Amino acid sequence: MKFLTVIGARPQFIKAAPVSRELRKNHQEIYIHTGQHYDKNMSDIFFNELNIPKPDYHLNVGSASHGKQTGDMLAGIEKIIQDENPDYLLVYGDTNSTVAGALAAAKLHIPVIHVEAGLRSFNKKMPEELNRIMTDHISDFLFCPTDTAIANLKNENITENVFNVGDVMYDAVKYNQQLSEEKSAILDDFGLKKKDYYLITVHRAENTDNENNIKNIIAAFSKIEGKKVWPIHPRTKNIIKNLGIDLASVPDLMVIDPVGYLDILSLESNAKKIITDSGGIQKEAYFLQVPCITLREQTEWVETLEDSANILTGTDPGKILDAVAAELNPAYKEYFGNGDASIKIAEHFK
Repeated sequence: MKFLTVIGARPQFIKAAPVSRELRKNHQEIYIHTGQHYDKNMSDIFFNELNIPKPDYHLNVGSASHGKQTGDMLAGIEKIIQDENPDYLLVYGDTNSTVAGALAAAKLHIPVIHVEAGLRSFNKKMPEELNRIMTDHISDFLFCPTDTAIANLKNENITENVFNVGDVMYDAVKYNQQLSEEKSAILDDFGLKKKDYYLITVHRAENTDNENNIKNIIAAFSKIEGKKVWPIHPRTKNIIKNLGIDLASVPDLMVIDPVGYLDILSLESNAKKIITDSGGIQKEAYFLQVPCITLREQTEWVETLEDSANILTGTDPGKILDAVAAELNPAYKEYFGNGDASIKIAEHFK
């Protein structure tokens, strides 16, 4: 069978790696890279490190408004579907690449496979939430990471071809963690000691596109005592610069370029705590058993909130600082499967 897989953003490259390893044992898979993440540190390095086959098609969409970006992707993917005539189209997660791929396939009557289906933050102001809902309702096979995701779909009357296979990102972490320990030299490169720094990531539009939110976040960072490491997203960096905020004035803050997957795993696993607004990094923190502080009011990964393994603070500086100061010793449970989600997905298409 022929699978057409649409990817475009860092988390999708990570999710695709283990699934492609399994699918390609018995099937043909063709990659479309939309170019949603186009910076070489956000894209090319992941293909090299994770040994992902190079894309067969590259749409080079880049940054744009949601409407233009999604529309350009939709047009490009539609043409490729018509040329390739795949048996299935596979999408991951909740980005504009996800919904564009799903829509293009559904309109051409190609069955849609959604990996990481059923997630809900119940905040429709998030573009990711709209992408998830739309994709789930037009998908033909829905592979969910948790029981909660199954329940969310059932509440929306989606019950056919819905499967809890576990989380493919857990597959990726289990597969690459040892490799990260062996190959990543990022701690030495930046003079970092284990459990002696906070790792920061900020990229969600709800934070970066809201001047008050991003200023509150940085104000909180200024008051956190101790070393802080921030691999900064190019878009976030430009927004902060345009606001006239000088990150050099934040004490003990090390701002670095985006890093590859093996390096981010090393930074995550050795951090004292992780402060983020990323859905994927919330999960990676949980898998690696590192306390997480999430700069959002809701999370789609509700399992991580148990025992305060993950604390939601929004952008309130006081709440952020309280979470940083909190002494935590959470229990970590296997909500996300056993690290064999990719095998289970491939088995459905033997």
